[in-house]
Amino acid sequence: MTLSLAAQTPDQSFRLDLTPHSVLDVAGAVFRGVDLAPGAAVPSDGDPRIDKALPGFLFTCGPDHIRHPEPVEGAADGRLYPLHGSFSSSPARDVLVEEGEGEVVCEGRVAVSLAHGGRADLARRWRADRRTGHITLDDTVTNAGDTSWPPFGMYHINFGTGLFDADTRLTGAMLPGGSLPWRFGTDDREIFCVPADETATHGWAEIVIGPIAALEGRSVHIRFRTDTLPYLQVWRNLAPGSAVLGIEPVSHRLVPRAELIAAGEAPDFAPGESIGYGLAFEVR
Repeated sequence: MTLSLAAQTPDQSFRLDLTPHSVLDVAGAVFRGVDLAPGAAVPSDGDPRIDKALPGFLFTCGPDHIRHPEPVEGAADGRLYPLHGSFSSSPARDVLVEEGEGEVVCEGRVAVSLAHGGRADLARRWRADRRTGHITLDDTVTNAGDTSWPPFGMYHINFGTGLFDADTRLTGAMLPGGSLPWRFGTDDREIFCVPADETATHGWAEIVIGPIAALEGRSVHIRFRTDTLPYLQVWRNLAPGSAVLGIEPVSHRLVPRAELIAAGEAPDFAPGESIGYGLAFEVR
């Protein structure tokens, strides 16, 4: 089951299909009947939790870990953090959808048991502005347990590259030269991670993907808060059977977890403490 959140203006109709069974993440992202999500064109990472989420447009990574599995600190049994952390496939509760004048808001809470034994609570708020076409996401993650631990966050925003052509580019002040072709690099699989906070405006960074012919030449604009998501990771996979580009605002640079902690880049937050993240989407 999904919940639809639509931002409709006289010029456009942009709809996100939210998944209450998995963190109120996004399955389809549909503009005038065209779904931006990769669907079956995304490769499996070998984890059933993630396999359910990857075909969608957005899934949330964290709050205890991001990226690939690494050892849980101090665990005598050799436990690993799960792929992309503990959020994925966690159901939302207290989901409420409210329609007001010119906007639709969807809110929910997600309780998560973490791999290291802690607990977290996510308060999630989606808002679609029918006057401007903007869709925003505001998240607050709270340490709901009895021990301190370092929070990590990443938002995987996946596009099916079958929508792209030779004119489609990535544009953003954080990118080398300010712009890259969507087929950056030379191999089937490519990934990079760059600071985004140094080029942010009023605490927000923006990356634009387009023009996209299937969207009548429009582009997708993604903005994100850089106080808590100071990096942008970008990857693509064009190996046989795959056709996906990932835009990933992220809390930490692309190095092993232990290195981040040792360098003081992943400080603990105490029981009851919270951290906030923000994203915004628009097609124009």
